[in-house]
Amino acid sequence: MSRAELLRSPNTNLIPLTEKILSSGQITYQQHFQLTYAMLSNAPITSEESTQINRVFDRLQTGQLKIVEQ
Repeated sequence: MSRAELLRSPNTNLIPLTEKILSSGQITYQQHFQLTYAMLSNAPITSEESTQINRVFDRLQTGQLKIVEQ
C-alpha cells in the first residue's frame, strides 16, 4: 500500500494490526507509518486504539520490537 493510500484510508483494523505487531515482535516501516499517522492525524481513534498504539511505540523505544523491511 502506498503512502497516498494510507493517508486516504480510514483508521480501520488498528487493534488487529497492533495485536499482530505485539505478538510477532516485529513492525514494518509501513505499519510504523500507519500507526504514526493515526496518532498524529485528526482522524478519530478510540481510547483502546490509542492505548494499543502507545504499547507498540513503548516497545519500539525499549528495543522489544524489531523494525523489518517487510
